[in-house]
Amino acid sequence: MLYRVLKLVFFIPIVGWILRPRLMYGERIPEQGAAIIAANHISCGDTFSLPTLMKRQLRFAAKRELFEMRGLKALLGVFLRAIGQVPLDRSGGRQAANGLRPLLQVLAQGELVGIFPEGTRSPDGRMYRSHTGVARLALLSGAPVIPVGMVNTQLRRWFIFPTMRQARIVVGRPLDFSRYADRVDDVMVLRWVANEIARSIQALTGQSYVDLYGSRLKKGRLTQAQADSYIKAHPNEGVTSPDDIPILVGAGGLHL
Repeated sequence: MLYRVLKLVFFIPIVGWILRPRLMYGERIPEQGAAIIAANHISCGDTFSLPTLMKRQLRFAAKRELFEMRGLKALLGVFLRAIGQVPLDRSGGRQAANGLRPLLQVLAQGELVGIFPEGTRSPDGRMYRSHTGVARLALLSGAPVIPVGMVNTQLRRWFIFPTMRQARIVVGRPLDFSRYADRVDDVMVLRWVANEIARSIQALTGQSYVDLYGSRLKKGRLTQAQADSYIKAHPNEGVTSPDDIPILVGAGGLHL
């Protein structure tokens, strides 16, 4: 209920009348059934522009820390839950795999889950390496992944108002990775799938690709010049396809 009220009263006027991004190929988002909406992330405006322009409710994954704050900040967690956001554990490893359960439950109910595979906003407008959580989510759920490209969605100032200039939200064709469902614990397969999703998003945005996590640059662990040395044509450049990776069947050997 709160989601619908805020969308109608608050977000539609802001997005539709002030920011005015254009949704392209929105018909590629299914009218019913589960799907994972995976997008690049270049502005805080991405988090509310896409859901506002969609007909269906989009349940975005938000970092778990936002739901666990105390004091007055705890109200943020209450608000996020009220509008249908889902906590995501980004700590990595098995704990992160368990942290996907709330998202899997949403997909099992036939709803839409939104996720930014890069895990953070781009520090300079380029695309950075995706985390593999989106791949694990796709393989565990069997839901199609719909790539979405955010183009020119950076928030700018027009007098005292925020605005976007010629912003476009481009929806790609659904991606099906169900053929790798039995290889969900293969890190090489997860990396390839995550990269392939990112590659599809890149095709919609035309962004340059930097093969390292954007958080490293944002936290000052690398200089801009060092980051430039990680530029690749696309995320799966030089990465082996799962079809060419032997399937592990246990300690006894390989299934080729």
